[in-house]
Amino acid sequence: MICIPSTLIGVIVGAFAVRFIGVDLEKDSEYQRRVRDGILKNEKQTTYEISAKENQKALISVIIFLIGVLLIVIFGSIPSLRPSFVLTDGTSYRLGMTEIIEIVMMSIAGLMLIFTKTNVDKAVKGSVFIAGMQAVIAIFGIAWMGDTFFNGNIEFFKTHIEHIVTDYPFLFAIALFVMSILLFSQAATVRTLYPLGIALGIPPLALVAMFPAVNGYFFIPNYPTVVAAISFDRTGTTRIGKYVLNHSFQLPGFVATIVSIAVGYFLILFF
Repeated sequence: MICIPSTLIGVIVGAFAVRFIGVDLEKDSEYQRRVRDGILKNEKQTTYEISAKENQKALISVIIFLIGVLLIVIFGSIPSLRPSFVLTDGTSYRLGMTEIIEIVMMSIAGLMLIFTKTNVDKAVKGSVFIAGMQAVIAIFGIAWMGDTFFNGNIEFFKTHIEHIVTDYPFLFAIALFVMSILLFSQAATVRTLYPLGIALGIPPLALVAMFPAVNGYFFIPNYPTVVAAISFDRTGTTRIGKYVLNHSFQLPGFVATIVSIAVGYFLILFF
């Protein structure tokens, strides 16, 4: 009743905020450079004819993909459905969502190839596959580097942030934002700071309204989905700026977060 409507409105406003940012591709210098260098084809000079058979294959792929998404949601919502094993030391281990997502993704990709009879050789030579593999390499390098740095200094950050919030409770939302940047996890951020927020006497509904602040992943462009999105954009219009922090996700991220929190505070007035 609070988080879902507020974040939905925040995302819509964030998307609208960048609607008029930038220029059309024919005026974008980076895109035009890639066209001149032969990296990309000029889309205006390229036409595609899609047969009815290809349309059917596309529909099958979408259906299989949606089944995969549904399975991941089910496994995430009902942990007891995930396989568990007894280890050699007698303890029980249940597969985490990371492993489940990887297994489901690979299985779904295999099923797509089987049911659509896709030419694997053509698939791996396609621009989307190449961009995807570049994104994987970028994720491994940048994400691991950032994760190593923050994990090595996490106690330092946690201690100082907790001291600041204790002295200045009104900065709690900012503390959530900063901690989410360091932890790369909404759940870990909530587990770390929300008990402190409750201890400081912050109203529970206010804590709910501030929940969107835990989505600070976008601030430093080393989160896997951010890196992947930049790599997937073959036009080069989604990019990391000269000063690193001036990247394409900064404006929509801040707008969506601020609007979501503001709307959340407005909604709690009715409870």
